[in-house]
Amino acid sequence: MRKIQYLILTVLLASGIISVSCKTKQPVEVVSAAEIKTTAEPVIDNETTLMLEDLKANGDYVNGREFPSLIKASVVNENLDNNQLVIDLRSPAAFSQGHIQGAMNKRFNDLPEYFQSGIKPFEFDKIVLVCDDGQISSYTASLLRLMGYGNVYAMRWGMSTWNRKFAELGWLRGLSSDYEAQSEQTENERPVATSMPELKTGQSTGADITASRFKAIFAEGTDNVQIEAKEVFANPQQYYIINYERKDKYDDAHIPGAIRYKPNATLSFVNEMASIPSDKTVVVYCGTGHNSAFVSAYLRLFGYDARSLKYGNNSFMYNKMVKDEAGLSWLPFNDSDINDFQYVK
Repeated sequence: MRKIQYLILTVLLASGIISVSCKTKQPVEVVSAAEIKTTAEPVIDNETTLMLEDLKANGDYVNGREFPSLIKASVVNENLDNNQLVIDLRSPAAFSQGHIQGAMNKRFNDLPEYFQSGIKPFEFDKIVLVCDDGQISSYTASLLRLMGYGNVYAMRWGMSTWNRKFAELGWLRGLSSDYEAQSEQTENERPVATSMPELKTGQSTGADITASRFKAIFAEGTDNVQIEAKEVFANPQQYYIINYERKDKYDDAHIPGAIRYKPNATLSFVNEMASIPSDKTVVVYCGTGHNSAFVSAYLRLFGYDARSLKYGNNSFMYNKMVKDEAGLSWLPFNDSDINDFQYVK
């Protein structure tokens, strides 16, 4: 019976993700079942199977064109007087120092209740999440999208793109080339797909399992959803490092030991996820930390201890990104990404 369920699930999940970069759309890479390394059927517990089916039945967000859901600050600014809600996830102290006109300051942990009883989410054309640098807002937008709120977006670059005042407190502090010399070009082999974490919610239906996992994720908060480059480079072997980039970028330079997962396929096949070890901290990274934050939210939902590398490649090989930007379409944060939009206190 397990084998039949798995085969059916594999067919259901066989549509690939349309790759959306941290800034622009990139060519889609197609993955086939033959490319996935496995020697036996992965062990997938019944709760995981039911949650996968529930997420797919409710829109299959991670395999859709809207993943990840990012929006430019210029679009947000143009719609300040329109049917748009901005939710600012920063601390009350940071919010009081300056925020977007009309923005609501909310804690991450309070969002499920706020969306259920504080507002009528689908009355808005767009709900835009902002934070200091777009990292936590991307993580949060991924969760809310998975919960079925299809009009939620994270503002790319966070408040750092709104005005230089905020950039100096956010992105401009995070740019670094400190570990550029330690990057490698070796292609690291992915392990055999064996299993996924057991969810152990005690629930018996897909909807109840999913609801239980979302409740747990929001209760956890965001203290452990990011990791900085200095922690990773201090001991890369301690982590299972996922490079979530195009192949040409991975081949050019990546963190030692990093294993590349194709942006349009990591979440499409159960075997892809089952190759990620559940007994190690998983570090996911991309060019800017936006895409990896969306991915890490999904992995954490399934029980992985996944962390998104804050600022992505920008945090350890920024100079290389600037130098080779034209050739490989790297996405270094720079002055052109900083606007001069008005804010209120």
